[in-house]
Amino acid sequence: MLELTYLKKSRLAWREAADPVLQSPAEALVRPFVASRCDGDRLPLFYSATALLKLGVAIHRLDPAIAAVFGESPYAGPFPFGHECVAEVTATGDEVKSLKKGDRVVVPWAISCGACARCSRGLTSRCQNAGTAPVNAYGFGKAFGGWGGAVCDSLRVPFADAMLVKVPPGVDPLSIASVADNVCDGWRAVAPQLESNPGVPVLVLGGAARSIALYAAAIAVALGSSRVDYLDCSRQRLEIADAVGANPIEIPRKSAPWFAKNAPRLTGNYGISVEGTGTAAGIHFAIRSLSPGGVATAVSYYFERGTPVPLFSMYMNDATLHVGLSHVRAAMPHVLQLIERRHFDPGRITTLRADWQDAPAAFLEDTTKVVVARPPLLTP
Repeated sequence: MLELTYLKKSRLAWREAADPVLQSPAEALVRPFVASRCDGDRLPLFYSATALLKLGVAIHRLDPAIAAVFGESPYAGPFPFGHECVAEVTATGDEVKSLKKGDRVVVPWAISCGACARCSRGLTSRCQNAGTAPVNAYGFGKAFGGWGGAVCDSLRVPFADAMLVKVPPGVDPLSIASVADNVCDGWRAVAPQLESNPGVPVLVLGGAARSIALYAAAIAVALGSSRVDYLDCSRQRLEIADAVGANPIEIPRKSAPWFAKNAPRLTGNYGISVEGTGTAAGIHFAIRSLSPGGVATAVSYYFERGTPVPLFSMYMNDATLHVGLSHVRAAMPHVLQLIERRHFDPGRITTLRADWQDAPAAFLEDTTKVVVARPPLLTP
């Protein structure tokens, strides 16, 4: 089969690989036919990530946990690329009960059994039965368990009944490729909080988490926030935010001084904030902008050693900061229900659609959200 392979910065290529086979009766094989680029994929695609991260750890500027998670040579190619996809089931083991050949499914980015203590608590991206890596997932090579990449001709899915979620009738697969990761990441940053505090204003800081921040803004609008303010330096993303009903606010490209100047000293106006800049300045601004009892969720990477957090401000304001992986499998049913009811269309965030065979070039385009697709082979 062919699979999209990451070679090095600015270079992806189609490579031959062995066809996967079922290794247990609880597994399934799927053929991805829609795939998207995760916001986090930009790091190895557009930057010399391996050299930068190794150097940063060596000189004690970056968190040493980077090596524990990504290996001694983070993002060193080659490895199968991609972890957001919609696929069609091509084969199932004898113990798979809820799926059949031809079903169209969303494949979560992380492996999860659905039955262990962590999965039962909703921590599906840290499943205890997924493997020995710190995180077991598609699209990151051996460091994440060697599960392969989602842009390929065939993908093996363990715990198939627990992992795979069928595409609802009438939902366009092209619009939901990123439900496998980034859409659910945006959902968890605003939806549970709005359920607890209906209608509260929401602040979203965009930038590093390009599509996640926009998904969060669009979902907050769909779920009835009284005001969704979206801050970013990108005209393209500001226009998208405006189109989905958020209030776009342009900030300078060098945002740290702007954040420092404009951050409230203690109490802001937002019950919910979403930090998508990937900076300490963004974390400070998101936290200080909260009203008493508010919740800030960070959806970016923070590689800096000892990233500062304004704990005294949080203490005085009863603020909560949530940092962690997106536990996609737990969120997917809620997200797909919201999409099925036409309250939210993640396809409005997509800025580039391309043919499947053009993925090596399309994923290198400097734009917000890239989706590649090919026709499915099977009738659902």
